Amino acid sequence: MTTKFTQDHEWIRIEGDTAVVGITQHAQDALGDVVFVDLPEVGKTMAQKDTAGVVESVKAAADVYMPISGTVLEVNEALRADPSLANTDPLGAGWFFKVKLSQPSEVDALLDETAYAAFAANA
Repeated sequence: MTTKFTQDHEWIRIEGDTAVVGITQHAQDALGDVVFVDLPEVGKTMAQKDTAGVVESVKAAADVYMPISGTVLEVNEALRADPSLANTDPLGAGWFFKVKLSQPSEVDALLDETAYAAFAANA
């Protein structure tokens, strides 16, 4: 299991040929209290960097981007019912969706935890 990060503050946990996607701790800190999430449609095929959803907070709304090309397998209905999970457990129970990878090599261009921490510190 490998976790990578994007410069748009999404994380992606690779589990074989599938991955789990969510927003980072930095993103939820910047957004504040999350009050609504718009999740992608199950079965939808998307390219890397496509807009996959929206997260809205008391401060702002932000797009959630597809960190890697693939097909959406599942969305987190618990998050839809309780958007605050994105605040309380952004790297766990607050995950957004699962995707079947169509271009696994795209993972190589994503940031590892150390590189993301350095990037986020300057964001």
